[in-house]
Parts: sequence; structure tokens; C-alpha cells
Amino acid sequence: MGIFTLPPKLPHTDLDYDLFMRNPEGVPVRRLKRTLPAEWFPQSAVQLTWPHTATDWNYMLNEITETYVRLAYEIAIREKLLIVTPEPEAVEQLLKERLPQRATKHIVYVACPTNDTWARDHGFITVVGTGGNELLDFSFNGWGGKFESSLDNAINRHIFDAGIATGTYVDCLDIVLEGGSIESDGMGTLLTTACCLNAPGRNGDDCHIESELMERLGVERILWLHHGHLEGDDTDGHIDTLARLCPYNQIAYVKCDDPSDSIHFDELMAMERELKTFTTLSGDPYTLVPLPHPSPIYDSDGKRLPATYANFLITNSAIIYPTYRQPEFDEQARKALQKIFPKYDLVGIDATALIQQHGSIHCATMQFPKGVINTQQA
Repeated sequence: MGIFTLPPKLPHTDLDYDLFMRNPEGVPVRRLKRTLPAEWFPQSAVQLTWPHTATDWNYMLNEITETYVRLAYEIAIREKLLIVTPEPEAVEQLLKERLPQRATKHIVYVACPTNDTWARDHGFITVVGTGGNELLDFSFNGWGGKFESSLDNAINRHIFDAGIATGTYVDCLDIVLEGGSIESDGMGTLLTTACCLNAPGRNGDDCHIESELMERLGVERILWLHHGHLEGDDTDGHIDTLARLCPYNQIAYVKCDDPSDSIHFDELMAMERELKTFTTLSGDPYTLVPLPHPSPIYDSDGKRLPATYANFLITNSAIIYPTYRQPEFDEQARKALQKIFPKYDLVGIDATALIQQHGSIHCATMQFPKGVINTQQA
């Protein structure tokens, strides 16, 4: 139960760029008046929603808390960390005991009742632009009504009413949308999966969903994936488990090289073929970077879990990616991500606890773009 003392590398000052003019390495890009920024847009904070006894983590609370403490450390030594919890005093005391002051001084707590911990899916989706920040509050219904979610669906309002998130609150509760189901390049393109957004428990066959999302998120087009599946996935195919938009028109995606894996091989090969047909707005093909597919991981009932290396978080100066105690595949994933993000630190965190509830690093976090979190109020 010691303190994390491994010092981080110095942050990359060249990552502090104008969304509308430059990408992470200073190359000019298209200018948009408002849009959903890419995850590599400079951030003001990252949100964690903390596990507690009333969540599904109760049976393994100590183990998952260790994972969250590590996550908190790796985020808070680099940027502001927003922790949502019904037990702020207890969590603050824990982290003051476990983490150095250079991390704890960057942590902000929001007292709020919660059902679960998946901040990616119940968190604000923030559109930025010349008119200011827009905090879009979409409906979160427990991945199509599978789980109780009424408390999590109210978290964004708690954050906004506390004065911590600055910008215009936008009520989008007429649409069911989880952050893990969409990827933006910040330049007008959104990537998603048809099986998720059109699921019966979400928006069904709403023919207006595409035009609605384009308008609300400030994007010019949506690339729809119709293939790709991970056994044990209860999100109905979140894009952040399968393929991720990355700088320089790259797409990191899960590739299965094992023909004997009848559950995944055909579907992920079909997804790869589909990705190869996608082009950028200028008509160029994307550069595809494969990520390994982990060896099977099972829960205590023998059911396969949806482990994936695509579920990584981009912070201001580091890529925090999941590892699964599979040294060969963990290293392959690290090398692939370092190739995509050469100016970022690569930080692997053991996600074997997180995957027990069918999520990973990206699912547990949600970033706020630069200028959103009111540090003075916090």
C-alpha cells in the first residue's frame, strides 16, 4: 500500500495548440466554427467516476480500487483530475494516503450519487468552437436498458450545477448516446458503429439519427462500421473497443490473426476490409495500424470477456493503454501505439480487473477539452 513515486517525463509543451489550426505536431488543418474535438485536443481535465459498495464492483472492491488509484495517479500528475463519487471525503483521504502531493493537488471532487463507474458513457460530450464550449448532455440508459442508470444519467447536471464545468449546457436527452460509441478526428469526421446507435434499446431505426448527430456534434459526415464484434461486449459494439481515429489520418484497429478463433476472426477481418474502403474528406485512404487481439480472458463463470487494446486514453502528454498480463501482446500494443503517437509517453495499466465488468481504460475515463473545467471554482 505504498505511494506511487515514479516521476513522469516532462510534459510536451508543443501539445498546447489551437484546435482549429494545428494538430499535435504543429501541422495546419482545416478550420471549423464548432465541432466535437479529437481526443488529442488539449484537455483541461479527465473524469473518473469512483467505485463504491453500491456499484457492481462490490464483490471485488479492493482490487478495482487499486486500478482506480493507479489511474488517478497517472492522470493527476499530468493534468487536472475530476473524481465523481458519493463518498468524496473517503476517496480524498485514500488518495492523500496513497499518492504524492504533486498528484493530489490536481484532483477535484464532485459529491454525487452514482450507479456505476463508466465515465466515458455517462459523461458530458463537449463541442468546442468560436462561440464557446457546449456541454452536450445526452441520455444514458445503461447501454440500452441493460442496467440501472438513473443516477449516472444525472451526473452531468450535478457537475454543471456545481459550477465546475464552464460553457453552455445543452439538453440532448432526447437522444441516447454514449461517448464510447463515437470517435471524432476534430476535422469534420465521426466514426461509429451501426449496431450500437441503431440498437432497439437506444434509438432504434430512427432515420434522423445521422442528421441529428451531425448537427449537434458539428461534424460533416459519419463513417458507419457494419462489422466488428467482441465476445462478451454488452455495449452492442462501441467503436472504442474496435477502431480509433488517430492523428495524421491514422486508424488504430483490432486485428485477429487466429483463424481458429471462430468468434472473432471472420468479423474482425470483415471490419478490416471495411476500414480499407474509408477515405478522408480529401479522398485519401486512411493509414491503418493494427493492434493485437489478446488471448481469451474469462470471468469466474467461464464467459469470455471483451479485452481490447483499442480502449486506450489520450491525455495531454501520455497514452494510457490497457495491459492484460500477456507480455507479448502487451508489448506489441505498446509499439503500435508509440508508432502512432511518437511524441507521447506510453503508460500501460493492468486492466484485468476492469475487464471483469466488460470495460477497460477508455471506458472508465472521459476527457474535458481545454477551457471547460473551471479550476478556480474547483
